[in-house]
Amino acid sequence: MFDTSLEIINKVKKENRPFYEYVIEIENERTGKSEEFIRNELSHMLDVMEKSATDFLETPSVTNQKMIDGFAHKMHVYANENEPIVGQFTAEAMAMAFSTLEISAAMGKIVASPTAGSSGILPAALMSFKQRYNCSHDELIDAMLVAIGVGQLLGKYATFSGADGGCQAETGSAAAMAAGALIFLRGGSIEQVFHGASFAILHVLGLVCDPIAGLVEYPCTFRNAMGVTNAMISADMALAGITSIVPFEEVCQAMRKVGKTLPPSLRETGMGGVAGTKTGQDIRRRFLGSCNISDDDED
Repeated sequence: MFDTSLEIINKVKKENRPFYEYVIEIENERTGKSEEFIRNELSHMLDVMEKSATDFLETPSVTNQKMIDGFAHKMHVYANENEPIVGQFTAEAMAMAFSTLEISAAMGKIVASPTAGSSGILPAALMSFKQRYNCSHDELIDAMLVAIGVGQLLGKYATFSGADGGCQAETGSAAAMAAGALIFLRGGSIEQVFHGASFAILHVLGLVCDPIAGLVEYPCTFRNAMGVTNAMISADMALAGITSIVPFEEVCQAMRKVGKTLPPSLRETGMGGVAGTKTGQDIRRRFLGSCNISDDDED
């Protein structure tokens, strides 16, 4: 396990090997799993990601609480039949992020990457890239390994948990991982991978976790759509040669410290932020009632 991004950068450049090979080696040393086994597992995950990112594009979703039904379909239609302000590519990626969150809300299969609450970001980034650039399945697996490598270092210095660090820890981490993957797919350098990952976290530093009724739906789905666009603009800035003066691990440490300053009401409890509004609390009471749980029981 590497300790810093600079250590990774120096190692990759000195040995002239791709970053994803080191990620495989670390996993092999940690678990004893072969490269073939690791790649087969990632291939299966990639298939699940593709399905979750596309299943609700053509057919409107129906979820239990009906807070986010049909967003993916609406965004997909808009992306392909209009002229989105952000362009068709980005709008379609947003639709894919919506789709995965709707699959999750409908109790379907997703890949927590790194969490369920941020599970729409990496699949949307990878599948929209595949759609536009026609890259291979193996290239996407290599990109997943790069994302995992970014996540390994992030997890060493910060957290992925919304209950611990707010939404910045969930969608910020996922966007950082996705930015690294996109930079790799575009042929960027290892330095650019970590600059882009840093930008993605900086863009959402302090973002709170305030799910209505404690469900990973609203506003989580919007944060995922925003997260994939965050990954894209972070990747483009890094590929343009813009650099972060603060190293990636220090950015992660900053995110951890900021998360610790957030009050409990803004860390996944469903009590503050938009969840604490009159509408949010009304939905919470209806949901708890449908589960035969009282507010006293919940507390």
